[in-house]
Amino acid sequence: MKRTALVLATAATLALSGCSALGGGDDADLQIYTARHYDLEEAFAEFTDETGITVDFLAGDDAELLERLKAEGDSTPADLFMTVDAGMLWNAAEQGVLEPIDSPVLDEAVPKDLRDPDGEWYGLAMRARTIVYAPDAVDPADIDSTDSYAALGDPRWKGRVCMRDETASYTQSLVASLIDLHGEERTQEIVESWVANDVQIMSNDVELLEAIDAGGCDIGISNHYYLARMLEEDPDFDVELFWASQDGDGTHVNISGAGLIAGTDAPEEAQQLLEWLATDGQSAFVDANHELPVNPDVEPEPLVASFGTFDRMPVDARAYGALNADAVALLDRAGYR
Repeated sequence: MKRTALVLATAATLALSGCSALGGGDDADLQIYTARHYDLEEAFAEFTDETGITVDFLAGDDAELLERLKAEGDSTPADLFMTVDAGMLWNAAEQGVLEPIDSPVLDEAVPKDLRDPDGEWYGLAMRARTIVYAPDAVDPADIDSTDSYAALGDPRWKGRVCMRDETASYTQSLVASLIDLHGEERTQEIVESWVANDVQIMSNDVELLEAIDAGGCDIGISNHYYLARMLEEDPDFDVELFWASQDGDGTHVNISGAGLIAGTDAPEEAQQLLEWLATDGQSAFVDANHELPVNPDVEPEPLVASFGTFDRMPVDARAYGALNADAVALLDRAGYR
């Protein structure tokens, strides 16, 4: 097994958030570089209990981790790269960081659009980015169900909309998906209509949801699981969810997923972990954070299930990745800040 000493020695230079060991430390069987920094311990500990394979992980920003993997090259101690954005998985594969695996188990468990066609990465959890609103201020019948995202630029919502900042990968991937659907010119019109409506820009989804609950704005866009977290803490939290664009292209979805590092010393163990996370370990991986399972045979946890079922927009990792720079430039041109 590759040594994790290099991870610890260079962590400060990239300002990553640190290393967390689960019964393995420097002698762990698997080392994971992960941008998913929540609710990993319980799932990985359960995997270790079931298989005896120990897991160690380093958490940080996905773009920084990808650069680190490229810089470390063949000397990297990492066996798996885990991200919270399909575009970043696509980028990792494009840049030669990942290696393909042949797994009928994963091909069966993970829908086709949530995995790389060459087996270089697989989605493991879904997060839906959809409409949230204050029920005392908004009649859901007034929310457009055909193109819910674009409709937030309608003058009826002027001064009433909250959204995430332009640096958030959630915002960038949503805009990239709109470019893919509508083209750049139409998407710029959509974003400019948000800006013309005096959209309030929030630094995170929790702040956005709290603003809606407090009456600071009436409607916005959030990942579904942030609302589930708030409702778990306070069942009287006064924000509700509307599944976007159900009469159109469907609700925008992104994924948390992972792929094997090219040249890993533990390909069989790493593949075993991925297969477990997509099957027997799905609930352990997604439920604590209220995400949606990618495996259609696994039910969402009860609070998320209470939101109801929805039709989702197909995930196009290539678009999220290849169009990211275009989305960032478009947001800047439109004055979204």
